[in-house]
Amino acid sequence: MSHSLAKRDAMTIPVTILTGYLGAGKTTLLNRILSEHHGHRYAVLVNEFGEIGIDAELIVGSDEELFEMNNGCICCTVRGDLIRTLHGLLDGERKFDAIIVETTGLADPGPVAQTFFVDPVLQTHTELDSITTVVDAKHILLRLDDSREAVEQIAFADQIVLNKIELVNAAELAKIEARIRTHNPLAPIHHATRANVPIALVIGQGGFDLSRINTIEPEFSTHDHVHDEHCDHTHDDEIRSIALRSTIPMNADKISAWLTELTTRQGQQILRAKGIIYIANAAQRMVFQSVHMLLEGDWQRDWRPDEPRVSTLVFIGRKLDRAALNTAFEACAA
Repeated sequence: MSHSLAKRDAMTIPVTILTGYLGAGKTTLLNRILSEHHGHRYAVLVNEFGEIGIDAELIVGSDEELFEMNNGCICCTVRGDLIRTLHGLLDGERKFDAIIVETTGLADPGPVAQTFFVDPVLQTHTELDSITTVVDAKHILLRLDDSREAVEQIAFADQIVLNKIELVNAAELAKIEARIRTHNPLAPIHHATRANVPIALVIGQGGFDLSRINTIEPEFSTHDHVHDEHCDHTHDDEIRSIALRSTIPMNADKISAWLTELTTRQGQQILRAKGIIYIANAAQRMVFQSVHMLLEGDWQRDWRPDEPRVSTLVFIGRKLDRAALNTAFEACAA
């Protein structure tokens, strides 16, 4: 694994990728961020699908820097136009507290996130703070049935803004949240009407911080063996989440080699993966995260005296083999 995860410079600029299906409320949320008196300066990159851009016209006037890329889907041009735009932004005289990239509603956010892992300049000067997905409560169940993009936007999310909740009742809301959880057990869900979620919950949250992994299912920590999470939902969704836990100490070389090989071989199927790993004879926690085939890992803080030493791995992806992952994970025991 590369070793940059826990060694980001404090002066890096946090980046929020704002995604969500067509009509979910991304532009409404963006307008709220730009129009409130928060004292921060944000650079905003807006992607359009098609030759004529309109999103930028819908965004309120502000003191922010607005960049528009209307050369088709951002995920198709991520290695070119997005990187050039970001380089120009970083080379400019104006300084920004954060960067927000709003993707088109039809975009897969994975390649956008990958940009911040693969480009050396962006690795040095920016830090991916979170992928924030805006979800339309009224229509999301239909979208999850007919749109691969809608499923992937939820699967990739570090946090979810469940918007338009006034249009559904309590029973429908519970059903929606349960369905979202089958695709992503990690991301906090913020309820919103007209995208009125507090900005502090959206930006600067350290969404790639792995600490929330331990909140998936606390009762897992009572097990003394590798355990995997079984979903009991009735939908035959292609994208699922699998959680593995173990109180058995792991071998650092074995687990690193396995994760490297796994993301290299199955990276197209694994949309997101995150983990905290209990390594034998190590005072620190090993952590990792991946976006498709790009893997980062490093040593993090020391285990606390009152903290159970448990390895927790979460995989979100397509057609994942629970038994094979389980067996390979067990084989990494010290």
